[in-house]
Amino acid sequence: MKQQLVFEAPRRAMPPQHLADLDEAGRAAAVAELGLPAFRAKQLANQYYGRLIADPQQMTDLPAAVRNQVAEKLFPALINPVREIQCDAGETRKTLWRAVDGSTFESVLMRYPQRNTVCISSQAGCGMACPFCATGQGGLQRNLTTAEILEQVRAASSTMRAEHDGRLSNIVFMGMGEPLANYNRVLGAVRRIIAPPPNGFGISARSVTVSTVGLAPAIRKLADERLGVTLALSLHAPDDELRDTLVPVNNRWKVSEVLDAARYYADTTGRRVSIEYALIRDVNDQPWRADLLGKKLHGALGPLAHVNVIPLNPTPGSEWDASPKPAEREFVKRVRERGVSCTVRDTRGREIAAACGQLAAEG
Repeated sequence: MKQQLVFEAPRRAMPPQHLADLDEAGRAAAVAELGLPAFRAKQLANQYYGRLIADPQQMTDLPAAVRNQVAEKLFPALINPVREIQCDAGETRKTLWRAVDGSTFESVLMRYPQRNTVCISSQAGCGMACPFCATGQGGLQRNLTTAEILEQVRAASSTMRAEHDGRLSNIVFMGMGEPLANYNRVLGAVRRIIAPPPNGFGISARSVTVSTVGLAPAIRKLADERLGVTLALSLHAPDDELRDTLVPVNNRWKVSEVLDAARYYADTTGRRVSIEYALIRDVNDQPWRADLLGKKLHGALGPLAHVNVIPLNPTPGSEWDASPKPAEREFVKRVRERGVSCTVRDTRGREIAAACGQLAAEG
């Protein structure tokens, strides 16, 4: 039976509005509605985006008499950590979050010598139904709000600042969900991630990656925003026959359409597109598929493509497994021989169920 794609989240009561849901004009209106002076809007934004504080009781420049009111109206508690596990000598930390409606989703903070990256979720669950993905197996609960997305970033930034005297440098929308299926809220989050304080966290657009399984019209729409973020296309197969099964959205937008959209993104933004390819033993790791992948990417994107080969992180009870290292090396070699840049991604967190959705699936 063909799995059902879900492009729209089920209707559920959305979480309360938070300061992080609001742009500059929205913050000004919200402060005015509370009867506070206009300058408080910038002050509150500086606290949230600059000092990474989301509790008005800790905002010492805010009069004590209005802190409860501000907390209730602009800083409701949206997400709470219910489980956290670490590996790689503490360099990788995965958090399971629970929202006010009981929805759960995950983020992963990864520290490297030259960068600090957080992988964040854009949806609770996912409706794209990719069979090798733990999140896809669980289905879609709902879209996350802009503030729920940004709270994952703020939490990671606060951890880096408090525990390591460091700075969060990279954001990847590669956690649970299909970011482009939650387009408007993800766009709002990206705008606030890259805007300098007091309007955002001030992270370079070049250090923000938005992934997609290939929603071609949304890829073109994102290109036209001209934000300069990196696009990561989860391709996983170069031929329609296999990709129809591995990435069911391919039944709507075929490989050629998705690569055309990726080329439009590259041409419009001037940014190289990252092609994600989870290598699965005896499924998509054949030498001829490496040749075909290299040929198609060279023709569609040329030097504007870079292939990230990802050793599959198997989910419990899954029939899917990672390709052997010799097959992986041969695959990379053949893609490169077609003139396409190709590397194997450094994998983190196998022992802490770091494949997206595994921790949520465990409860």
